[in-house]
Amino acid sequence: MKTITIVIPIYNEEEVLPQLVRRLDDMSKSLTNIECEFLFINDGSEDQTLDKIKEIREKEPRVNYVDLSRNFGKELAMLAGFDYADGDAVVVIDGDLQQPPELILEMVKWWEKGYDDIYAVRVDRKGESKLKKWTSELYYKLIQQMTTEKVYPLAGDFRLLDKKCVAALRELRESERYTKGMYGWIGFKKKQLTYVADERAAGLTKWNFPKLFKLAMDGITSYSTIPLKIWSYVGFAISFFSFLFLLIEIGKTIFLGTDVAGYPTLLAGVLFLGGIQLISLGVIGEYLGRVFIETKRRPPYFIREKSGNDSNKDDSKEDRS
Repeated sequence: MKTITIVIPIYNEEEVLPQLVRRLDDMSKSLTNIECEFLFINDGSEDQTLDKIKEIREKEPRVNYVDLSRNFGKELAMLAGFDYADGDAVVVIDGDLQQPPELILEMVKWWEKGYDDIYAVRVDRKGESKLKKWTSELYYKLIQQMTTEKVYPLAGDFRLLDKKCVAALRELRESERYTKGMYGWIGFKKKQLTYVADERAAGLTKWNFPKLFKLAMDGITSYSTIPLKIWSYVGFAISFFSFLFLLIEIGKTIFLGTDVAGYPTLLAGVLFLGGIQLISLGVIGEYLGRVFIETKRRPPYFIREKSGNDSNKDDSKEDRS
């Protein structure tokens, strides 16, 4: 019998857990020839999330968990899920029930037809503002223009991955991760599904503006080095026009003489060039910071505790962290 590990990165979702497990259980009952495991990755929750998971596990043996030593963020929590998932396929789903667990049934259908990566694209989200939708679409268009790899707009982490894909993702151990870009980079046979995202079942979103901005920057710097090249072109263009302006001023001085006029123009030019330099240094700093973090070769995450079934797994998985 084939097995599917449903990985749920979770952070402060104690209110949603009972409903989430119930819907996952109802969905799994329709998979007559497939056995499901529910693997929760507790990303350093500060509420009673872990206690709730343990309580549910006492009644539902298919529930397992990995408790990270602190909040490492969703990207690294998913990596831990890939490391500890043993199924023939892995489904990644958020714990807030905005993504319908029932769609997993259709994912499994296409997986059995030979697809390796069945990803769900959000066509609409209840309660989402028009501004957020517009900025999201603009962001993905920008990413696509900056890379030769195919970008899958509005395709998040809600997907089914064959074990071949999971094995490939395990090999990518960088700490500053942008998994949405990695899905496209590893390739394999893909299939798109669509869904309408529901509002959160309970609680508040954990994605504030700073976290979204960091995720966007990780996406840009992970996908492409175009920002570095752009500022090289900008620097060359400014240098060319500055040299041309210098020749004009020298000619005017030789043939027409000079005066003290032009102070506002000089000040504006200095401020403009200074701003350009600071922006370009900031872009270089983003890439240099990523290099600095990766050269430390620190483990992406640490485990504080894990459920009994996971404790008996191969110790080599500890080395992956």
